[in-house]
Amino acid sequence: MQTAADAGDAAARLAAVPAGHRVALVDPRFVGHVHALRLGLTDPRFPAAAVPGALTAQPEARGALMRALRRATAAVGAGAPVAGPDADADAAPEDRTVPGRIAIALEAEGTAVKRPELGSLTAAVPTDAGARAAAESARDQVDDEAVRLRSAVKAHDGFFTTYGISPYSRYIARWCARRGLTPNQVTTASLITALIAAGAAATGTRGGYVAAGILLLVSFVLDCTDGQLARYSLQYSTMGAWLDATFDRAKEYAYYAGLAIGAVRGGDDVWTLALGAMVLQACRHVVDFSFNEANHDAVANTSPTAALSDKLDSVGWTVWARRMIVLPIGERWAMIAVLTALTTPRVVFYALLVGCSLAACYTTAGRLLRSLTRKARRTNRAARALADLADSGPLAQGVAAVAPGLRGGFTAPVVALLGTLVMIGAALFLPYGSWLTVAAAAVYALLSGLAVARPLKGALDWLVPPFFRAGEYVTILVLAARSDVPHAVPAAFGLVSAVAYHHYDTVYRIRGGTGAPPQWLVRTIGGHEGRTALVAVLAAVLTHTSGFTTALTALAAAVALVVLVESIRFWVSSSAPAVHDEGELA
Repeated sequence: MQTAADAGDAAARLAAVPAGHRVALVDPRFVGHVHALRLGLTDPRFPAAAVPGALTAQPEARGALMRALRRATAAVGAGAPVAGPDADADAAPEDRTVPGRIAIALEAEGTAVKRPELGSLTAAVPTDAGARAAAESARDQVDDEAVRLRSAVKAHDGFFTTYGISPYSRYIARWCARRGLTPNQVTTASLITALIAAGAAATGTRGGYVAAGILLLVSFVLDCTDGQLARYSLQYSTMGAWLDATFDRAKEYAYYAGLAIGAVRGGDDVWTLALGAMVLQACRHVVDFSFNEANHDAVANTSPTAALSDKLDSVGWTVWARRMIVLPIGERWAMIAVLTALTTPRVVFYALLVGCSLAACYTTAGRLLRSLTRKARRTNRAARALADLADSGPLAQGVAAVAPGLRGGFTAPVVALLGTLVMIGAALFLPYGSWLTVAAAAVYALLSGLAVARPLKGALDWLVPPFFRAGEYVTILVLAARSDVPHAVPAAFGLVSAVAYHHYDTVYRIRGGTGAPPQWLVRTIGGHEGRTALVAVLAAVLTHTSGFTTALTALAAAVALVVLVESIRFWVSSSAPAVHDEGELA
């Protein structure tokens, strides 16, 4: 920390700071809470940020800061305003300090300046004794540590998480922060705990099931703690975004596998139920992701259904009822933990399938009503995101390149649904191993290409990616279950897990603003229609032989290797977004 005599001296001192460091300007008259400064000056997600009387710039915004500061020095010396005449006068009202003026100048140049919501926190630069006394009084009346603890908890969360976990997990987060632990370390501890829980469930004993249920709840507490620690200490990172985005699914699906292994040891094969629960959960998520991507930047994005939802939000109990209906992760994991300890894996999976099916019907019906009643105009960015979520491979892309775009507002989802029904119907009802199933896969690839031949801007085009996920995942499930080959369903479980990781990775890249995975990756792993066709061919060629299990295992390993290597390369690279995901309710 250095004290500058004036703006010119500040510019000279900042110029001497190594280029790779973050710098900050703080008016020496600043009065406020430490956490207000922390919010304004230490959040790593934004190139530049400001609170009244303070401004920070990360390395990528240092050049703009220096230019604005030099212009400010010259302008003040000449008696001119700091910002140009076209600057937004409302960008930082009342903040006429040097940092405030520089922030306005940065925005006038095109550099975004994040101004965090301070709520009850004080951040002011008083100009006289009376104003200073008022600011100090306001500061002293608010406990910023209490505010910091409250703000560490997500504003919108499930009932069980809000009332059963967060009241004490926030204090665990503070304990971790004071001992120098990072969110990534807590995330890793949560994963390890869940894997131990899966191992306990895999023993197939009552004691193992009880231990598994307890450990799963401990893992969830740690899962809540890592995000709260990140918000409490403002430790957001690219690695944290990757871990947070993927470990929840890895933990849940590993636990499903552990339950299935334990059940087999007890004489009850529930692998098909385990894979079905995973497929249903993944399809639920892609419905959420696709709908949000299609509508978050749409123009005229309102509807009577949305208005009714907002009205219901004003009635407290309806908020919690609607959050619990969707069986969010907190309620779901609590249910799994209790049922594991008290019942059997088969009961756990039946409860999951019934509960998640009802939740899927409720959420999808609401999204359909909103889409049909609103008059939103979707953007090119939304259409691109939906195309990326579709995960079309060379076969579908080839069809889309030569096929004319089909007209009609609902054509794309109808064609995608038709292709999905053809594929799943063939897998279910044709004789197992029939080459007609391979022909159905060819029809599926053709219809998949037709569905994405034009930009996905229709009211219901967000349904296209969920239909494709269902077509691929359910086909793999059905063919493996009907094969009557030992260990085919566990091998299919591994394949769907690898593919689902790729699809979740795509979602979080898009959310970070960096776009989908590279096209070479999508082509290499075949796209959804290519993988579906390959599994159909394998079922026809290796009918009722152990080679089918071997082929599914090899395909799962190949997809996992390619996807994981590219994902790790991206998320640890400098181009990955420094974001912190607030998570999905489901």
